[in-house]
Amino acid sequence: MKTYNFVYQNNHFHDSIDYSLFEDKENILIQVFCGQNESALEYITTTLMENIPQAICIGTTTDGEIKDKKVSTLKTVISISVFDKTFIKSSIKTDSDSFKNGYDIAQEIVTDTTKLIITFTDATTTNGEEYLNGISSYNNEIMVCGGMAGDNGVFKQTSISCGKEVISHGAVAVSLNSEILQVTNDYKYDWSPIGIEHTIDKIEGNRIYEISGMRAIDFYEKYLGDSDSHTEFPLIVERNGISVARAVLTRYPDGSLGCGGNLYKGDRVRLGFANAEMIMKKPFEYLKNINNYPAETFFIYSCMARRRYMQNLIKVEIEPFARIAPTCGFFTYAEFFHTNKRNQLMNQTITLVGLSENPDTKKELPRTHSYLVNHNDTSYAKTIQALTNLIQQSANDQNEQSKALEEQIEYSENLLKNQKLFLRHAVHETNTPLSVIMSNIDLHEMEHEKSIYLENIEVAMKNIFSIYDDLSYLVKKDQVEYKVYAIDLIDFVRNRIYFFKNVANQVKSEFVFDTNRKEMFIHFSETKLQRIIDNTLTNAIKYTFEGEPIKVTLKKTPKGITFSVSSHSKRIQYPEKIFEEYYREEKSKDGFGLGLNLVKRICEEEGVQISLKSDSDTTCFSYLFKGC
Repeated sequence: MKTYNFVYQNNHFHDSIDYSLFEDKENILIQVFCGQNESALEYITTTLMENIPQAICIGTTTDGEIKDKKVSTLKTVISISVFDKTFIKSSIKTDSDSFKNGYDIAQEIVTDTTKLIITFTDATTTNGEEYLNGISSYNNEIMVCGGMAGDNGVFKQTSISCGKEVISHGAVAVSLNSEILQVTNDYKYDWSPIGIEHTIDKIEGNRIYEISGMRAIDFYEKYLGDSDSHTEFPLIVERNGISVARAVLTRYPDGSLGCGGNLYKGDRVRLGFANAEMIMKKPFEYLKNINNYPAETFFIYSCMARRRYMQNLIKVEIEPFARIAPTCGFFTYAEFFHTNKRNQLMNQTITLVGLSENPDTKKELPRTHSYLVNHNDTSYAKTIQALTNLIQQSANDQNEQSKALEEQIEYSENLLKNQKLFLRHAVHETNTPLSVIMSNIDLHEMEHEKSIYLENIEVAMKNIFSIYDDLSYLVKKDQVEYKVYAIDLIDFVRNRIYFFKNVANQVKSEFVFDTNRKEMFIHFSETKLQRIIDNTLTNAIKYTFEGEPIKVTLKKTPKGITFSVSSHSKRIQYPEKIFEEYYREEKSKDGFGLGLNLVKRICEEEGVQISLKSDSDTTCFSYLFKGC
């Protein structure tokens, strides 16, 4: 086989094509890599087909072109490959279903001797991953190469062609069929993840709507500012231990972004950046094995981000192959690669296919390509390498800090989990002895006269019971559904006043209960209501001046039912803090500082309004309930 490469620019061919070379040839493949526009692609393919009518021709618009040792933009490279014993089949599909296009193309062009499929798709409507899945579903063993068309970074409309037909939606492909054709492939990646992981929250196929709680476009603007360089910084996800990049190719008016291939809801992704040092130093595996895999022609399909990021340094990756054999290709919006019976959609890679109909050809390994870089390029290379190292080291430092933070969080979560477990067991084990003590106090009083000592024990036990009920509620509140009943608030409050009567007597106080109705019903959870009433009563007992009465009132009003507890006590210095967890106005008083915080949380859950008034003589807590 033999390949001839030509350049077209400014409406004429820089290298004139001698069409007589192809007059008596049968198996001719033409690839057109058009860096201009759709009309230029249409003109060139028409011209070529009129002059070489027996040829099979496919084309694509690009984000840069490759012709031997040179990389260009806004030009068109024409590659004409003449095969001796390889016949070519072509297909073009325009279905809106990317998977179906892939399957139908494979069904149409694959034969028993197919060695390679070269295929191009548009980049604005085709889901490249689904397209490749369609090919694989028909035959997953045949090597596939090529890529998604470009439009010089505009991301509005890409075009592809087959024969004289040019389309902007769909796919074109050719198959190379031969008994002797030898095909080898290789690729380089060289993009590294940076920063923290983010979660794909909402996505449909290859269209991303939300990332970590943000619109997709807002996510990119947060990290890249107003830059349009979204494609150069792809989303990287780990799949089966392999880093897979998904670059942004389409921006939609609603703020969503389209990629060449799929991501999935829940995927943990990180932004990626080009590791310039790896790009310039890490060689292709192919070059190490050039004597085992000789080639008469190279086709290169490389990501547009590599050219834009590396600028003139991109020739470091291209020229070694051009020194071996004719080399051509284009810079894509996504690349197609085949490995281990799988066709994969790649981003940020450079992919390579070597072809030969003469496998006995021996090639010499090219010398080091350091000579490719001139003084200006060397300066840029040093800068980009320093920047890469800075980014990489900063990312490593951040990863170490994140790892340390994750360990601390894990330790804290385990500590909290064990604390909750201990509290649950403690509450459970406390209930029985408390009940036994209270029962025996009642039995003793039935058989014997009341004792001041037993009264003190009973008061202490009731305080412990109130604390126990608070802890029990905190432990169970997220696990138990507290049912709502119609409760007579007057009867309920009287019972709790009676329960704490002896506790109030300890400070020589008594409850004074007043109400303006005989019955007042509310729909409420009995457990939650008891926490509100008990904590308010015990709080009043704790802080009231000795010998002063505690006034408890229930009033029916047009707004609802107001439950108030008023006591003579010191002025509350910080009313805004009184409902905070663990806060106590007087450190000398007993308690955990949990009661009023618990009351506030229940009231917020149930829509109960709280009001607090405190001056130098009186403190009053009021709660407004909705009546039945």
